Amino acid sequence: MQTKKKVLIACDSSKSLMDFRGKLIEEMAKTHNVSVFTPVINRQDVKARLAHLNVTVYENHLDGSNVSMLSDIRYIIQLFKLMRKVRPDVFFPYTFKPIIYGTMLAKLCGVKRITPMLTGLGYNFTPQRKKTLINRITAGLLRFSLKGHMRLRIIFQNRDDYLTLLKEKVLKGKHKIFIVNGSGVDLDHYQYTPADTNEPTFLMISRLINAKGILEYYEAAKILKARYPRVKFRLIGNYDKNIDSISQQLYEEIKHGEVIDFDGEVEDVRPFIKDSSVVVLPSYYGEGIPRSLLEAMAMGRAIITCNSVGCRETVSIDEKPNGFLVPVRNVTELASRMEYFITNPSSVSTYGLNSLALASKRFNVHLINRQMMKIMQLSA
Repeated sequence: MQTKKKVLIACDSSKSLMDFRGKLIEEMAKTHNVSVFTPVINRQDVKARLAHLNVTVYENHLDGSNVSMLSDIRYIIQLFKLMRKVRPDVFFPYTFKPIIYGTMLAKLCGVKRITPMLTGLGYNFTPQRKKTLINRITAGLLRFSLKGHMRLRIIFQNRDDYLTLLKEKVLKGKHKIFIVNGSGVDLDHYQYTPADTNEPTFLMISRLINAKGILEYYEAAKILKARYPRVKFRLIGNYDKNIDSISQQLYEEIKHGEVIDFDGEVEDVRPFIKDSSVVVLPSYYGEGIPRSLLEAMAMGRAIITCNSVGCRETVSIDEKPNGFLVPVRNVTELASRMEYFITNPSSVSTYGLNSLALASKRFNVHLINRQMMKIMQLSA
């Protein structure tokens, strides 16, 4: 019989709570007391779902993407007071600021089990980018925060991120490391639907930032639109102020141009995946494992993505291929692989079914959550 434990989850985005961790929180809440420390929740459906699960919510005003010393200090004080109040048995932070500050505080407060999860390294350790002062400070804080500790168990979503942090001397070989296949995907929610092979439609699901490959997708679509006027290219995702947001000019071209159908941010991606033939993500961002690709695979879609960290985990190149890996920032190769599916429509269905099989085998959220519960020692 598993003893009921107190679990405290910390994140930097309220949207991720149910969208990315919903099934895991649901599993935890069945047998444990769960609390979350999250930026203000604006979505009523998220609040209602957490209340239904008897999850205690503590809100803050952390901005995970901006640098603000005052905001961070306020966050640290709030989290310290909360840990002293809740006295969790297990602390589960994910994303950089909750991991860096939370892990330090959890050690200080004597939390028995500290299980930070790196859901991707973002811009901080990207080889192509010159390291800024912020990058160096982040690496130093992460090194200090994750310093070897008997109660610390570090979770990664791909092996590349672990090897990167070893190389950067953020981690050492003695750390307790666990690797899971991303956040997983709920195959009951993202159900298989046959792809339309008669009217090819390409879909990209992403925030409108450069490192996700927005420009590359747009340029490839322009090339193919000239050759195949009937083919559709769609893009969904939000455009907000970010250090790496696409230019205003490119945004206007996408929004008002004749190349891509742009639908902005949507609450439910399933209708868009259902109406697509192939899902594309030419990302060179430091991904964990891209959620949009897992959702596409679960619904039986062929995928095209980059041979980059996190993305490469989603493509099988064995006897049952489900898509293609292309070099980063290579518009010509991206267009070529997209054209393959235009000229070989039967492959859309074949590759899509292979995607579904791979999602079922490696990325089923229930399999991953069982592994997560075991790592946190929350299951019998």
